[in-house]
Amino acid sequence: MQEPPPPTFFSDEQRQAAVEKFTIISPYLTNEKKLQAISKEFGISRRTLHYWVSSYEKLGLKDLVRKKRNDAEIIRVDSQVKKQIERLILQHKRNSVASIYRKVCTYCEQNHLEQPSYYQVMAVSKSLTPGMKKLAFEGTKKYKNEYHLIHTRRAIFPNEIWQADHTLLDIFVLNEKGNPQRPWLTIIMDDYSRAIAGYFLSFHDPSAMQTSLAFHQAIWQKKNKDWPICGIPENFYTDHGSDFTSNHLEQVAIDLKINLIFSSIGVPRNRGKIERFFSTVNQLLLQDLPGYIGQEDNASLLTFKELEDAVQYFIIHNYHHRIHGTTKKMPIISWNESGFLPNLPESLESLDLLLLNVTKARKVQQDGIHFQGLKYLNTNLAAYVGEMVLIRYDPRDLAEIRVFYHNEFLCTAISPEISDYTVDIQDIISARNKRRCDLKKQIDSAKTVVEEIVLKQQDSLM
Repeated sequence: MQEPPPPTFFSDEQRQAAVEKFTIISPYLTNEKKLQAISKEFGISRRTLHYWVSSYEKLGLKDLVRKKRNDAEIIRVDSQVKKQIERLILQHKRNSVASIYRKVCTYCEQNHLEQPSYYQVMAVSKSLTPGMKKLAFEGTKKYKNEYHLIHTRRAIFPNEIWQADHTLLDIFVLNEKGNPQRPWLTIIMDDYSRAIAGYFLSFHDPSAMQTSLAFHQAIWQKKNKDWPICGIPENFYTDHGSDFTSNHLEQVAIDLKINLIFSSIGVPRNRGKIERFFSTVNQLLLQDLPGYIGQEDNASLLTFKELEDAVQYFIIHNYHHRIHGTTKKMPIISWNESGFLPNLPESLESLDLLLLNVTKARKVQQDGIHFQGLKYLNTNLAAYVGEMVLIRYDPRDLAEIRVFYHNEFLCTAISPEISDYTVDIQDIISARNKRRCDLKKQIDSAKTVVEEIVLKQQDSLM
């Protein structure tokens, strides 16, 4: 039987229905409740719950999505009646659905409204999450203790807890137009070792895209052997920013079986760990670079790529090898000494489907796929000339793209022009802008944009 595609290929309604199924069986998966209790609470047969659990344990969220019926019955309840049902449920903790049903029927009779069926009252009750009921019945303190307890302690092994956050760096660098601009840094940190699993640098405000790209880098094995931190974390702890609470990231977390946990709004517990890292970056890296805020001489600002290289070098060769003030160990030592094997996705292509949202549709030409002024080749493309394919790529490295046909991975296509180099999309944009300015000044140049980038990288290696 062919494995179903990942959740990201289904509609929002289908994915949300799968998330609701997962929410119902989640207490069983975490050994908090038995299926008999869940069956009684939600009015769902144990056989159905067993089927959901089996599907999720076998293939993750995508198998819950696959079983969604297109003709599923829609429960329609008057909005005023629905609000009254929810109010009664949240006000009367011990009342059964039958009791709530009788009360709402009385309310409808008094207000000349159409009475709902018992099934509709039960459906509204099931739509209220356990977290919402916990908050209404037992208050904020009990809610925090049950749903955020994991973050009151330090992780006891690598990849148990990862944290993520963004900061606007206190430095100006040259953007693609050659103008000074402050970049944003996204960081993903392993709570146990304090090692950095992934990062992303961008001129754009924090978004789900930047978080996904940092997450993609964090999970997969790095090409640099001096940076071993990788794997799928058990828990991913973030705040309530829109870049972290997107439906896409939530569904990715469920499909990879990651417990996605948010800090309380206005109460970001344990955030001091990652904020301390940002402070370290400021003190030990940025303050010594041109363009640091407070310095008067900004005549020789770094390019975006130069800052990105500096940040990566600092993480791998400086920060990871400094004694951490809390753990009293080097982050790289804390990570390596445990001797555990990271849990990795089954393939890079499956991870790309989930996290590389940077996608474009392209037609396969006789000489390959054309993208960003480059040509990408692979012998597998020969059978697909004239066909439309979907490409996914990491904007930090355009040397290769991943090609998908009808939602299935086809091949990795390489650009022969830059296959020996790592070329950032920002480099190409900057080079194009420079060339445009040169042409306006009537400066003749026979070099192509790509040639200029490659020659610049060759000079830096000499």
